[in-house]
Amino acid sequence: MDSRKDEGLQALGKKTEYKVNYDPTVLEAFENRHQGNDYWVRFNCPEFTSLCPITGQPDFAEIRISYIPDVRMVESKSLKLYLFSFRNHGAFHEDCVNIIMNDLIRLMDPRYIEVTGFFTPRGGISIHPYCNYGRPGTKYEALAEKRLAERE
Repeated sequence: MDSRKDEGLQALGKKTEYKVNYDPTVLEAFENRHQGNDYWVRFNCPEFTSLCPITGQPDFAEIRISYIPDVRMVESKSLKLYLFSFRNHGAFHEDCVNIIMNDLIRLMDPRYIEVTGFFTPRGGISIHPYCNYGRPGTKYEALAEKRLAERE
């Protein structure tokens, strides 16, 4: 049986405690056991919520995170708790996806990462912000440029 307890993870296997305000400190990482391989890790959070910073009204979205790990990977329960911490956080849609991406870069230093938000319509308009990052000076930087250029 594979156990991650020896990797210092705090949230996994414990009673879930949800933060009521944005809190990137809940994010946890563990060692990638396949560092020699390039492969995708994808997360889909269909129930993301945040607040409009102007009106205080809730915004609803599906957040998709895809990354190519290097040495460290994000632990999924901590990611769930982190995304939940946006529930009372006032941020525009574009800010949310960039904040998420930047926090995950700080945590993991992935080879490549992209974050997309599929926000439900507000006032008849839906917003789907996308951001990405490829490690500078590597083939992943070129991948980021290519994928950004291919976005609609």
